Parts: sequence; C-alpha cells; structure tokens
Amino acid sequence: MIDHDTHEDANMGIDEDRTEGSAKQMGGKLKEGAGKLLGDEKMKSDGQADQAEGKLQNTWGSMKDEARETFGSDSDDSVDR
Repeated sequence: MIDHDTHEDANMGIDEDRTEGSAKQMGGKLKEGAGKLLGDEKMKSDGQADQAEGKLQNTWGSMKDEARETFGSDSDDSVDR
C-alpha cells in the first residue's frame, strides 16, 4: 500500500523513489544488454542513461528516507518538495 502524501511504501517504510529508481536501473541494464547483443549503439546508450537516471532517483529516495528518520516527518511531507 502506498501513501501518496509522502510517496512512501507504508508496509516497508521505503520511499517510492527508491523502488522506482531500482526498477529503472534494472530496465536500463536490460536495455543496454539488448543493445550490445543487437549491435544497437543508441539502445545501448539509452540503457546506460536509464541506469544513471535510476541511480539518481534511488539516491534521492534514500536521502528522503534518511531525512524522515532524522527529523521524524510523520506529519510533514516537505521532504518531497
């Protein structure tokens, strides 16, 4: 179950950006691998870009989680802004 006010997975306490970022990284690895296999340089570079974007999103989610833990923002969703 996802709490859309804080973008946090209510069951696990993990920010949605972390899970989405991890998924983007995995998809990027698959795309990069397909590009290598098919000899498609654009697909390969798109996959690398997806991985970088996913890593940034995952890091952002981790930072928000740490801020929530540090500042206890149960009622304050200002970290998402």
